[in-house]
Amino acid sequence: MTFPAPPPPDLQQSSANGRFQRVSLRNRVTWLAAICVAGAVALVSVAAFITVHDSLYQQVDDNLTERAVEAAEGPLVRTADLQQVPVAFFVAANFKICVLSADGVVVGPPDRPPVSYAELAVARGETRESLRTDQGTNSRVVAVPTGQNAALVMSSPLQPTQRTLAQLSVVLVVMGGAGILLAAAAGTAVARAGLRPVQRLTAAAERVALTGDLRPIPVGGDDELARLTTSFNGMLIALAESQERQRRLVADAGHELRTPLTSLRTNLELLMASARPGAPTLSEQDRAEMFADVEAQVTELSALVGDLVELAREDTPQAVHEPVDLVDVVERALNRARRRAPRVEFDIRLQPWVMMGDATALERAVLNLLDNAAKWSPEGGRVRMELHPEEATGNAVLEVADSGPGIGAADRPYVFERFYRSSDARPLPGSGLGLSIVKQVAERHGGSVWAGEAPEGGALLRMSLPGSTSYTEQQ
Repeated sequence: MTFPAPPPPDLQQSSANGRFQRVSLRNRVTWLAAICVAGAVALVSVAAFITVHDSLYQQVDDNLTERAVEAAEGPLVRTADLQQVPVAFFVAANFKICVLSADGVVVGPPDRPPVSYAELAVARGETRESLRTDQGTNSRVVAVPTGQNAALVMSSPLQPTQRTLAQLSVVLVVMGGAGILLAAAAGTAVARAGLRPVQRLTAAAERVALTGDLRPIPVGGDDELARLTTSFNGMLIALAESQERQRRLVADAGHELRTPLTSLRTNLELLMASARPGAPTLSEQDRAEMFADVEAQVTELSALVGDLVELAREDTPQAVHEPVDLVDVVERALNRARRRAPRVEFDIRLQPWVMMGDATALERAVLNLLDNAAKWSPEGGRVRMELHPEEATGNAVLEVADSGPGIGAADRPYVFERFYRSSDARPLPGSGLGLSIVKQVAERHGGSVWAGEAPEGGALLRMSLPGSTSYTEQQ
């Protein structure tokens, strides 16, 4: 007969974990409370039972020994057969009593205590006293010397003591069981009340997964679960803001892409229609203009897609932990800007500045500032760039000023918004995303941006960044 092979260890472990995970946290808290109380009750009950047990048996022994000594030392009376016996023979109640001689003769009432070698040893003077439990009669037996070569033997039944201990056991079991049930009920109530915020968090997470509803959940109290709920709400708010930014980005990108795509499609359809047999032909000048228009639109689309990709990358949180020499970053961006705008003069004044950041993102932001200044400066104009520390804030300020018409006061609060283009900028090429990328890079590095009017009369754009003047201070 063949037997199926056992499952692999990892499958066995996963099955065991699955069985364990099916026990809810509330039930685990209930069982934990019940087990802890059961252990405590068991320890207290055992300790109480042992203490009472020893105390009762010690009391029986002390009382029995004391009565036996009193009887042995008490007065004697003469019986009908002329034997002298202790008076206790006739007054002992709830006790059995007799006198055992050294030769083994027992004198006493018919209902006598059991005797053994231990009592005989006391009668012969071999031991001073004996105390034992007789299993046959279920009694305690004591023997003490009385007179010459004799011992007084007395016994007391153990049934009353055992009944008391039995009653105590029942009381301890009943009270312990009631305490365990009460602890289980209290554990269930505490677990239910304590896990209610966790259940709300679970329901909120399931609601987000099913419906995408990112509404925060109510917060009550100031304990750890309340702080967890507050953190969860903060996560929901951040997620909602991220979704809103993505929605606006997609909506704005669709709006900006619609115009060049429509124009590009129109030009291509005209070119294709003119190439069909029998269709009116276009002049070389018209064809050249249309091809130039198509090329400009493709260039604009490429720039727009590149800016969108860069903006989406900047939207993603990234770790910033690399030491960056801002002067090197500015010089690399400046070389690229000069190649793009050879007819504009750049006046550069840089002071050393080191910071922790992303060199690629910072270079893109500086290049966007230079491209924007070069675009607005006339042919032969001058773009001034300065990098210097600012004592008031402890940051470095990167200023870029152009010699163009400047930014109107009404447009300055919005120039760093996505896809914002003033009425003067709409005829010029561009996607309206360059300065918004500058703003995001600055804020991701703990800085800020500002737009104003330059002393030269053009626009002045400032980017403030934290850092220090040397690598030693930065570390």
